[in-house]
Amino acid sequence: MPDTVVQAAGCVLWRRAASGGIEVALVHRPKWSDWSWPKGKLKRGETARAAALREVREETGHTCRLGASLPSRRYVDRAGREKEVTYWVAESTGGTFAPNDEISALVWLPPDAARARLTYEGDRELLPPALAAIDAGQ
Repeated sequence: MPDTVVQAAGCVLWRRAASGGIEVALVHRPKWSDWSWPKGKLKRGETARAAALREVREETGHTCRLGASLPSRRYVDRAGREKEVTYWVAESTGGTFAPNDEISALVWLPPDAARARLTYEGDRELLPPALAAIDAGQ
């Protein structure tokens, strides 16, 4: 039987805040009216690492440096497909957001505010290991 699990990749994108702390980036997807981490499906022949970098660039306008890998999430998406998303913590290396068909807004928030804004519990569960990786220098 062929593998029917949709493979995707994404990042907990972060940057240093002017206050000296950190901020993480959340994206708003109007199709689902949710706030989540930048992520998306792998293209044919694409590695998860390459997809994560591409999706961050497409959804946030930012380039990034991948750090530590984070726990993968496996779930049934709203379209009824089983999906597995491989995540990394990633530091922004710069860029500018522009809304597009998939992403209507990008916000940079301190971790506690991001935790409150994230729509899905599974996304909130990525914050502790991401913050630990950032604190450890990735």
